[in-house]
Amino acid sequence: MDNTKIGLVTVLYKCDDVLYDFFESIAKQTFANIYLILIDNAYNNITTGLINELIFKFKIKNYIHLDAGGNIGVAAGNNFGIKEALKNNCNYVCLLNNDIKIEATNTFQNLLHDLKNENAQLVVPKIMYYNTNLIWMAGGHMDNIRALGVHKGANKEDINQYAKISIITYAPTCFMIIAKNVFEKIGIMDEKYFAYCDDTDFVYRALKIGFKMIYSPNAVIEHKVSSSSGGDNSPFYVYYGNRNKIYFIRKHYKFPRKQIAIVYTLMARTIFYLRFNKLLKQKLLKGLYDGFKM
Repeated sequence: MDNTKIGLVTVLYKCDDVLYDFFESIAKQTFANIYLILIDNAYNNITTGLINELIFKFKIKNYIHLDAGGNIGVAAGNNFGIKEALKNNCNYVCLLNNDIKIEATNTFQNLLHDLKNENAQLVVPKIMYYNTNLIWMAGGHMDNIRALGVHKGANKEDINQYAKISIITYAPTCFMIIAKNVFEKIGIMDEKYFAYCDDTDFVYRALKIGFKMIYSPNAVIEHKVSSSSGGDNSPFYVYYGNRNKIYFIRKHYKFPRKQIAIVYTLMARTIFYLRFNKLLKQKLLKGLYDGFKM
């Protein structure tokens, strides 16, 4: 493991309030050979100054802060960082949100150990809601009827009931270590998604050709959910979440799975539509319409 190098890719967007915990979490890791890649979708002098202060305070040596040139989206931002990591000979890329906190110091060692021991190419940790004992995700599976990635253990109190390493068929990329050869085989993120479902698409493509993804309970992170996008009922999420779901179904599924998933999605959205206010109704309809146009 001495020669193993991990590129840590995180996409920044107006997230100054979470950066202290993020940098502190990275700095305390005892795995030394990391390359921190900050892709900034809202590059500005205030954020740059804060990053420079935190880099100095936490003595982070191997890093780069790159201006994305505007809000290019999560998928394109991740791609920017992935290319930088591979260019710098990283064996693994860790895609991670910056709204996270890590208490343990051996997170990367544990995840890499389990990934190699299980002969897997993708690995995710247990993810908790920030500052609680509630599980956000302990692995997951892909529900192809609903075209939905389902979080295992979501909102349950953690009583160590998910203590075994397991093969999984879905996980988001808020903290995921991916072997270099995955990108070499399937390419990078589909930038058409902009935000949401880009990680579902990536994982679906990877597993479809035979790569293996595991959940490891031997690493735990905390997640400050949706700190930058406004949450699941924001206009941003309602538009992109629905647009991208339709796009994902049309891109990946064939008859009859495609038709079943589309009918299910439209029926479910009818219920949401009735509950939404005027703005969210508009965003929902526009998202579905654009999803069929993509």
